[in-house]
Amino acid sequence: MKVCVYGAGAIGGFIGARLALAGEDVSLIARGPHLKAMQQNGLKLISEGKTSVVKLRCTDDARELGPQDYVILSVKAHGLRSIADPVQHLLGERTALVPTINGVPWWYFYESGGPYENTRLKSVDPDGTLWEKLSPSRVIGCIVYPAVDVVEPGVLEHTYSNRFDLGEPDGSKSERAVAFSRAMIKAGMRCPVRQRIRDNLWVKLWGNLSFNMICSLTTADLSGVIADPGTRAVARTMMLEGQAVAEKLGVTFPLDVDARIKGAQDVGVHKPSTLVDLERGRPMEIEPMLGAVVEMGRLVGLPTPTCDIVLALVRQRARAAGLYPG
Repeated sequence: MKVCVYGAGAIGGFIGARLALAGEDVSLIARGPHLKAMQQNGLKLISEGKTSVVKLRCTDDARELGPQDYVILSVKAHGLRSIADPVQHLLGERTALVPTINGVPWWYFYESGGPYENTRLKSVDPDGTLWEKLSPSRVIGCIVYPAVDVVEPGVLEHTYSNRFDLGEPDGSKSERAVAFSRAMIKAGMRCPVRQRIRDNLWVKLWGNLSFNMICSLTTADLSGVIADPGTRAVARTMMLEGQAVAEKLGVTFPLDVDARIKGAQDVGVHKPSTLVDLERGRPMEIEPMLGAVVEMGRLVGLPTPTCDIVLALVRQRARAAGLYPG
């Protein structure tokens, strides 16, 4: 199995290292000091009390690699447009794309069924570039749960979870999805193929659309936002607004909002990715996590007043810091 990880930072590097250690033919596309360190010293992965160093083919030029069986798209959601053209060099007739992005993806309504099938979301794909160049027909949906950090160039530390949920947009258990799942499981990950991947997506999105945004506005960590009755209530209201939108779109939630909040509380002291990006001066993933939820609310005719307010505030917070990608 030939696998290329486009954007071999924390999550992408983690997947690539695990697959390579399990014997798959893996290439990494990265940039800057991280790329240079991996080329010189290999990729070091610290995980579950063990340290592994794996030598991989690493480059910043997709043209060097040729067509792949799977391309893992592991950049931030707002970075997808910048790689849409280079990714073409990696595509063969049957190449599958596995995006490990946060929030609502550009392919969300592809083969979704119902009145909104094939709707394109302006918040995540404003000019249709992703839909046209990263065709949803190639996509295997992927929900990411692990926590991994690049602690220094070429060195990853994995601290939480080894679970990835996969799912075809049409709900089928395709040969390509099952094969990738088996490779991930062989590499030591939990990686089931779900028939209703959007349900799983929304369970994670529940936290992204609320806690990520509130933490970014307040600079409090997750435990602080949940412990405070005021910010916890804001998060809960946002989650209920999102739930109403999702259920209008046919999503079924396997747990209620208070159980989801309890699950977040159990994580303890944790800084969501958008707060980390704010602190490190990196563009923030606002539109796929919250902008798309508000857009889908308009689509189905449901009000999202609290989400609207928080979206306006967090957009302005990002703009003021020069970190709003639009």
